[in-house]
Amino acid sequence: MRSDDWYLTDDIDEFRARAWEFLCSRPALHTTALTTFEKLRTVETAATTAPPTTATPATHAPANAPVLGRLERSGEVGAVFYRFAPKNLLSLTPLTPEQADTLAAHLAALGHRLPGVSAEHGTAAAFAEAWQRHTGATPTLRTSINLYRLGTLTPPQPVPAGRGRLVGGEEHEHLMSWCRELAKDLGEDVTINADTWAGTRFGEKRYTYWVTPDGTPVSLAGVNPMVAGHVRVDPVYTPAHLRGRGYAGAVTVAVSRAALDAGATDVVLYADPNNPTSNALYQRIGYRLIAGWGVYDFA
Repeated sequence: MRSDDWYLTDDIDEFRARAWEFLCSRPALHTTALTTFEKLRTVETAATTAPPTTATPATHAPANAPVLGRLERSGEVGAVFYRFAPKNLLSLTPLTPEQADTLAAHLAALGHRLPGVSAEHGTAAAFAEAWQRHTGATPTLRTSINLYRLGTLTPPQPVPAGRGRLVGGEEHEHLMSWCRELAKDLGEDVTINADTWAGTRFGEKRYTYWVTPDGTPVSLAGVNPMVAGHVRVDPVYTPAHLRGRGYAGAVTVAVSRAALDAGATDVVLYADPNNPTSNALYQRIGYRLIAGWGVYDFA
């Protein structure tokens, strides 16, 4: 493989035009890339409808410009990567060890500095090893995560009393408080309030509560907007004092069924492999493991 099979750009529209069909070819496996670029598209669309402002034309690419790449031969895209400020983590679609090595050598030769890589486990490990060979950086596995795809939806029995309902606009403060609690549980360094909400990973989702017969919310599930026929369930949260009563399973089934009813061909979710309770739950209701994901930090 030659390094010139990799085409790099900082132009999001160009990248999307060349790589979108490839990303849509395997929506479940490419879920994060699809939702990332769909969110960028909606932000850009909103920006074009905003009142114009006076600005000085840029004479060079800004320091925080994205780095986007595609592996292309004979006009066919076979893999992509992307990096966005401020984290600048390299995100990859699945690669062979040879492809990972060629990319690592190419980026190192161009002088790129990477804080880490996120990809399917085999790809992440292969790239981390290659990056170490070409740069001397030391890779450390920071986290692992399981990616599930829905097979046959199977509601758990017994179903707890109550029902799923969409979160109303008047409940936004309550919704944000639960998202803050979830972020704290996960160790995420994020500020969630009315001013920052739209810029967080929680902002673009649609939320459903599982409510008891008297209308009290007891569990929460969010979903990303459908893109390429797929929907990702994220997050799923039940306050600690309400866990173990079947609420998380019930609300996950509710949003999964709603996604199918809306025409989704793929419904996916991520789960922490170190949480056997959630992994067992998702498998009981019909989700099947399709990949493990890994994030490596470079020092």
